[in-house]
Amino acid sequence: MKRITVLGSTGSIGTQTLDVVSMHPDQFAVEALAGGSNIKLLAEQAHLYQPKKVSVGTRQLAEEIRPLLPPGMELHWGNEGLVELAANTEADMVVTAVMGSVGLHSTLAAIEAGKQIGLANKETLVTAGHLVTERARAKGVPLLPIDSEHSAIFQCLNGERMKDVAHITLTASGGSFRDLTREQLREVTVEDALKHPNWSMGAKITIDSATMVNKGLEVIEAHWLFGLDYEQIHVLLHPESIIHSYVEFQDTSIVAQLGNPDMRVPIQYALTYPERMKSPAKPLSLAEVGKLHFKEMDFYRFPCLRLAFECGKMGGTAPTAFNAANEIAVARFLRGEIPFLQIEAIIERVLERHVNVANPDLSTIEACDTETRSIAGGL
Repeated sequence: MKRITVLGSTGSIGTQTLDVVSMHPDQFAVEALAGGSNIKLLAEQAHLYQPKKVSVGTRQLAEEIRPLLPPGMELHWGNEGLVELAANTEADMVVTAVMGSVGLHSTLAAIEAGKQIGLANKETLVTAGHLVTERARAKGVPLLPIDSEHSAIFQCLNGERMKDVAHITLTASGGSFRDLTREQLREVTVEDALKHPNWSMGAKITIDSATMVNKGLEVIEAHWLFGLDYEQIHVLLHPESIIHSYVEFQDTSIVAQLGNPDMRVPIQYALTYPERMKSPAKPLSLAEVGKLHFKEMDFYRFPCLRLAFECGKMGGTAPTAFNAANEIAVARFLRGEIPFLQIEAIIERVLERHVNVANPDLSTIEACDTETRSIAGGL
């Protein structure tokens, strides 16, 4: 029986993680659950999975959810609650599915506690990849990727030598607006942006998919997960999202991972690695699919991806600034404060002002994050 803690249990990745748990009740037990503000769903999860500890976003939410929880269940809140659930339980594995840079401290705490990490929080490696990977190596803690693209690369590399890798290619669906021109993007709405053609995801990540920021974050994350130079990381548009990513080796052989778009497959692989178990996903029939399409990435059409590559190559605090500026810009778009194209404009203007700090410690990263959010909020 594998005991797991899910940070971000009420979000898209969190709920699908619990779907996997429900399909294999003899394999998994839920040790702790952390949600944000959806206390109704979190209370339902608490009754169904009977974790020992639960955490919510704020003290006020804790008071609201307290009478809804089973008697005797330990309740926490805020960032301290995330850290408590990450480090101080009997869980074997912590699934980090919270959105944004708030996941950094809890992930580091889980690593220090020797927990296996199911990594679905991109921002952890984007903002502090050098710190996180260094601590994981020192503690002997595996970072098992949950993103479909990184899971695909991870699977393709099983049993292979990294020195034999020529490059990897992360595939991108293109998001909600992949068929629109930049001129047409001026008129798109929040409702339009949230209609992803392939994947079921949360609001923020769906917007990031439309701007290609999501793929940019994945590029930076792949650099840290697999120890590859940015010149070895490619991105290819693939509208069907059937090939989730692939590896090309020095002898030109290509190994790819395919499947219908269903996040429960990479989630389950992370939970069961190195074993494989029956999945709730629909099996792939290439005969039914018939055709697959691919297109070279257009960095003019998707400037945020270009900015992500540039920040990744710069290193230091540049990826932190990129991520923080995007989080604020997306939040402002979702609130209706700015048009869609203003997201990339805000990111670029923030980066023009940014003074990069090489090899930052945690306090420098946090200061950069705070300052960048303030600047992006005022542009």
